[in-house]
Amino acid sequence: MCELFGFSGNKKRDLTTLLTKFFSHAPDNPDGWGIATFDEGRTYIYKEKVAADKSNNLLRVVQETGESANLIAHIRLATVGVDEYENTHPFSGTDKSGRTWTLIHNGTIFESDDLSIYSYRQIGSTDSERVFLYLIDTINKTIDKLGHDLNAKERFDVIDEIMVKLSPKNKLNIIISDGEITYLHTNYKDSLYVSNSEDGAVFSTTPLDGGNWEHLPFARLVSYKNGELLDEGTEHGNEYIPDEQSIRALYMAYAGL
Repeated sequence: MCELFGFSGNKKRDLTTLLTKFFSHAPDNPDGWGIATFDEGRTYIYKEKVAADKSNNLLRVVQETGESANLIAHIRLATVGVDEYENTHPFSGTDKSGRTWTLIHNGTIFESDDLSIYSYRQIGSTDSERVFLYLIDTINKTIDKLGHDLNAKERFDVIDEIMVKLSPKNKLNIIISDGEITYLHTNYKDSLYVSNSEDGAVFSTTPLDGGNWEHLPFARLVSYKNGELLDEGTEHGNEYIPDEQSIRALYMAYAGL
């Protein structure tokens, strides 16, 4: 499976050791890597379709971005979508208010009528990109409905509703940033952890060091700002349990068999 990493801090922290450990998992996730950092209202994206351990650029990027207060990172194991740059995480774009959204995903979407239309609009071919496009569209529709740019609570409520709607029968381990707040969701057991310190909160698919790692709240959206838990969403109970028949059918459909 893909792996996710994130940090939300109250000040900049040297993350190079943790990022190096995270990217050392690249041999099991060889289909691309990416990092997004958020600083003073600007979003910076670095990604390649090559495996992190084969990259000529990753070390430089980690050194340049490793001291950060707000960062997410991804290593990809392709399930839906070939190993092309367009399928590499993070996915990033702006809503009509000008706010930049960035998403990384570890999971597979098996069932969702809401996402099918984005197969014709997306640049790449991943279900993760379709989730991202759906997010942006839903944010924009909510802005139109309310008639103003969304405040923090309204943004959280939109994402909470999306997680509740998409999570049945789908694996939805996800980290989203709006440049200010980090939103996290997992509905697959033992696959997203948090380690809290005085500097902030580190998130990872697997514990990366000897820190005090705990399971992230399960099957509900949570958000962090400046290293502190900000909000908790609907406890929907839609746990993803692997179903080999569904997985096989999805891969056969993707392969055109």
